[in-house]
Amino acid sequence: MFPNSSNLGRPPFPPKYQQQSTFFTKLPLNIPPSLLSHQPIIVPPIHFRTAVLSRGLLSGNIEATPAVTPVVTLQPVTYRSVSPVSTSDALTSFQGRKRQSQQSIPDDAKRQRIHSHDSDTTVVNQAVPLPEERRRSFPSPISIQSPVLHAHGSPALIGCVPPLQDNLFPDPAGTRLPVAKDELSQQILELFQVCRQQASDLDRKELCRTELQREIQLIFPQSRLFLVGSSLNGFGTRTSDGDLCLVVKEEPVNQKTEARRILSLVQKLFSTKLSSYIERPQLIRAKVPIVKFRDKVSNVDFDLNVNNVIGIRNTFLLRTYAFIENRVRPLVLVVKKWASFREINDASRGTLNSYSLVLMVLHYLQTLPEPILPSLQKNYPECFDPAMQLHLVHQAPRTIPPYISKNGSSLGDLLIGFFKYYATEFDWSHQMISVREAKAIARPDGIEWRNKFICVEEPFDGTNTARAVHEKQKFDMIRVEFAQVKLTCEKYRWLPFSCCAED
Repeated sequence: MFPNSSNLGRPPFPPKYQQQSTFFTKLPLNIPPSLLSHQPIIVPPIHFRTAVLSRGLLSGNIEATPAVTPVVTLQPVTYRSVSPVSTSDALTSFQGRKRQSQQSIPDDAKRQRIHSHDSDTTVVNQAVPLPEERRRSFPSPISIQSPVLHAHGSPALIGCVPPLQDNLFPDPAGTRLPVAKDELSQQILELFQVCRQQASDLDRKELCRTELQREIQLIFPQSRLFLVGSSLNGFGTRTSDGDLCLVVKEEPVNQKTEARRILSLVQKLFSTKLSSYIERPQLIRAKVPIVKFRDKVSNVDFDLNVNNVIGIRNTFLLRTYAFIENRVRPLVLVVKKWASFREINDASRGTLNSYSLVLMVLHYLQTLPEPILPSLQKNYPECFDPAMQLHLVHQAPRTIPPYISKNGSSLGDLLIGFFKYYATEFDWSHQMISVREAKAIARPDGIEWRNKFICVEEPFDGTNTARAVHEKQKFDMIRVEFAQVKLTCEKYRWLPFSCCAED
């Protein structure tokens, strides 16, 4: 199904690498320290508008106005060196479920995206202390000795996705966009160009992750901090928050007790020793507890969880989907912006989180008569093995080439088709959205799926990512929004919302 895939049927690394029970202890000694969270993405200059595009989008009259892409220059910042926080300190008394309204911090949307199948017994592999030099989130191409990257001169790997830009795997096609065939498609592309996350946005998040990892290791020397979610999966926007996963050890971590205790120490570190850099650190005592905070240096809001490694795995699954077909990212971004504009993209208020919306778009593209996307987990199970060592998770998908679909539909036609599919064709009462199976499947008869109006399967652990939609009133509101936007787009063929809607 994939071009030039004669060698892709075999695992890209020896089976023994999947059987090892250790995490970083088997890692080559010369791999740089802060791994997995970020590799700089080369983004061509984009001409941004100096005025709001909502009026132009509504009228369909979009005229290019030359402008210069804002450049963010990152200055070297070192968070203050601190002494370890005493592990005997009591847990904080903040009750995370009672969100302070004046801060307007949506938390449940993030928790939905990073949950695990058994949150109380998430198993990870052991990490090791990091040296102080060479703090990059992805291994340096010069020092990599992994079997996945052994044949760095192999032509079969050139142009593979996802485009984690480095000298080893150049991907000049990674940033190419589809050609707009109609006015609606042009509007979608214009919105995508303006709103998509830039390399400078990702650099700011990576700077924070790098420095926080150094400080947290003074408390937990065996830990690693990973950037996950929309910041890295290819579907982030300029306003996307950052999601961080703190991996502390190989043994299971009880999310109700141990994870909360660990996060309480992290919160104390943020609110005392790092108070000059971190503001509003709050411990949210959810099923998967998190610490929410804002980094003053990067001006980004973050959610930090402990040992929720599902977020690492699904980040690179989604990243692969994002870059194997150039219509995927613009389509996902416009759907997320529409949902935000219509206020149905907030799991804390009983509507859809962004992760579920992304899976809904991928599912739709998989179920077309002529599919635009395959099931990556079916076609490349060795690249998305749930038991794969975490230090290989970002490497394996590089062997997957772009997907060549016979479906030549424009972005505009695909967007209208997406709204039509969920407004009139999908059977919400009996079907579940499954990206893993690349089709709609019958709802399971488990407790998690009962009394849920929308069922979206998490590709790795099989849980329901849309479980927050548990009120019929909210479900009816979502269906009405799909029906209304379908009629508007079909009749007028323009985007009935502003590109400036927040995530």
